[in-house]
Order: sequence, then structure tokens, then C-alpha cells
Amino acid sequence: MSRMKRNAIQKLVAWKSSEDRKPMVLKGARQVGKTWLMKELGQNYYDSYVYFNFDEEDELKSIFEINKNPQRIIELLSLIAGERILPEKTLIIFDEIQECPEALNTLKYFKEKANEYHVIAAGSLLGTLLAQPKSYPVGMVNLLDIYPLAFDEFLEATDESLYAYYSSIQKEQPIEGIFHNRLLEAYNYYLIIGGMPECVSSWIAHKDPAKISQIQKELIEVYENDFSKHNGKVNSGRILMVFRSIVAQLAKPNEKFMYGAVREGGRARDFEEAIEWLVSAGMLNRVYNVSKMEHPLAAFDKLDQFKLFVFDTGLLKHMAGIDNSAILLKTDYQFKGPLTENYVLQQFRGQFDVEPRYYSDKNSEIDFLIQYGTKIIPVEAKGGEDKSAPSFKKYIADRQPEYALRYSKRGYRKDGSITNLPLYLARKTKELL
Repeated sequence: MSRMKRNAIQKLVAWKSSEDRKPMVLKGARQVGKTWLMKELGQNYYDSYVYFNFDEEDELKSIFEINKNPQRIIELLSLIAGERILPEKTLIIFDEIQECPEALNTLKYFKEKANEYHVIAAGSLLGTLLAQPKSYPVGMVNLLDIYPLAFDEFLEATDESLYAYYSSIQKEQPIEGIFHNRLLEAYNYYLIIGGMPECVSSWIAHKDPAKISQIQKELIEVYENDFSKHNGKVNSGRILMVFRSIVAQLAKPNEKFMYGAVREGGRARDFEEAIEWLVSAGMLNRVYNVSKMEHPLAAFDKLDQFKLFVFDTGLLKHMAGIDNSAILLKTDYQFKGPLTENYVLQQFRGQFDVEPRYYSDKNSEIDFLIQYGTKIIPVEAKGGEDKSAPSFKKYIADRQPEYALRYSKRGYRKDGSITNLPLYLARKTKELL
């Protein structure tokens, strides 16, 4: 694997030296790079690491089923690993920990009785487990969400010199045409490749779009296979139906999720649990409509009105069957709007403390709302160079917000009260405010 750098490493390094460190649990969809991150941390920031995978080594489970004493567990794990596990010097990695709920629960004993040992755990579908009450030691672990590579990480992995320029962009800095065009080109490639580590590595190694497409196809097969494998109360056929309806949901004029679009006559009660499962598994990003564009946004959620986006834009592009040439040749194509919004939302993840919302009523439509301190920032995401939608302009005229952001392929500039941000800067939104 090429030398990818992930932003999450900084957070994990900070965790390592933090005074109130607890066992760390990474959650996120399968294949977003959790295992790689844990090993990378162990390799570069510890004397050594020991790696245990509960999916592959069944006999590990018995250790946790029988023992509650962390010292004893460490003795046994040392024997299995064939090396001494030292406090603070050895990183203990538990992978696919959702396969062994006892091990997840044991983390609280590590916190209480053996916190000098550094333990990090991860698992795909862990989110669905953590969403169940009493399924993990709340307050006894640190949780960190891991997402696919965001645009800045993608850029750093694929074009270091351009990334150096990108990093240097300051607030209200004019961006030279040559760099604007190169960054837009990188943005177009990101729409095609997305942020799944395997896709990015393949692109770096082979620069072959057909290979990317094949990997995306296989990833979607892996995910769909996970739906049927999961052993929960949720009907796996319904999970699959919801997942497969996303492209059609987003292609509708208002993009609002409609149960009837999953299956004719479909009702909320038929599919609610399936949606919850997909959201907590990290596969879908849910954005609620709000009744008021005021702080605090969450107080105004309309829980029955939301949009669902896919956690990786490259995967959505593949699911929608968009031809690469449509993206690269500056044409307007069906689905450009939703794909752009999916991208912007993906870049917002983890950037702001409060998840973005959107606003929609009979007369107007605001793509996203960001809560920044007590301020509410209206956001418009445009796939091309075209100017604003009327409802965005009207909102600004009526409310005169301190910030209003329009993402498009135009340059970085202030347009009256609207700041136009090129789409490639979505990841830097917070630092440019």
C-alpha cells in the first residue's frame, strides 16, 4: 500500500499521550482503513504491537468469556502473541471486536484496573452494536469515527505538490487560474474514485479507471453480503431494498426519502429499522429537514423528513452508473446535483460539532445548514458554474446571515454577502470561515 497519510493518525497520537486516555474504539464502515490505522499507529508510535482478530481466531473468545481480570487476560494474550505485552510500550489491537461482545465489555476492566496498557479496538458493523443500549461500556471507552479518505487526504496521497499548494490556501486568498484548474481536475477524479483506501491505492499504482470500477463493484457486493449476514432483529431483505433505493431517492426533484420509493405502498414502520441499521453501520449519512433555521438546529428536526446519502461519493457514483466521461467533460448530466451534495456532505463529516441539516418547505429549499457556534450558515452546493437558486438568495436577503456559502466550480471569492467556495475547498470550510 502506498504511503497514505490519514488525518485520524493525529487524533490517535493525541490519544496515546492524553492524561484521560481510555481504551479506544474505532467505528466506521468496512474497508475504510481501520485496521491499517491501528497497525500504522502501533508500528510508528509504539515499541511494538500485538494484533488479535476475533473474526479469524475463534479460540480468543474463550479467554474473554472466562476471565474478567485484565492482568490475567494480558498474560494469556502474551502467550498467544509469543511476546511480552508491556504497559505503554506495546499497543494491544483487537480487530473485528463485534464478534466478541465479552471482549468489548472487558474494555471497562482495562480502564478501571489496567489503564497503563494501551488498548485499541475496531470492527465493522460495530456502529449497529453500539446503537443498542447496554451493549458496550458507555463512558469507559473513547470512540472515534473513521470515514473514507476526505478530499484533502486523497489529494495528499495522489499529488503531493498540489497538496502543498492546497494546504497553504488562506482565508480570502485569490487562487491562481492554473491551480484552480488543477484542483478542479483533482475534484473530478475524486468524484470518480472516492475515498475508499483500496480505490485510492489502485489509482496511485495503476491510474486505471476500469480497475477502480471493479473494486467499487466488489465493495458493494461485500456490503450487500454483510446485510444478509448480520444477525439482528432487522429484516436483511429490507436493508438491501433501502440501500438499493438510494440512487432513485436522490434522483427525485426534492431528494427527500420516500418509503413508497423503496416499495410501492411502503410505510415508515416497514423500513425505519433498516434505515437505522444502515445509518449506524456507517453506510448512509442521514440529513434531517428542520422546521426553523435557528440555533440549536437539532431542536427543530422533523424526524419524518430526511435525505439519505451514501458514505462514499465514489461508491454512489458507481451505484448511479454515471459514466466517467460525463464527469470529466464538463457536461451537465442527470444526477450531477445529488452527487455534488453527497460530496459536500462527505467533506463536512467530522468537521463540525453538529451534523448538518437542510431546509425545505413549499416555497424554498436550502441544501445544507451548518451550525457554527450559535450562528447558522446556509449552504448551497452547485455542480457547475451556475449562479444561485432563488431561495438561497431570498434567505440571504431576508435574514442577512453573517456567512453564506455557495460551493461551485467558480473561483474563491466573495460575491456580496455570499462567499463562493470552489468545491475542492469544502474540506477547509471551517478554517476559511
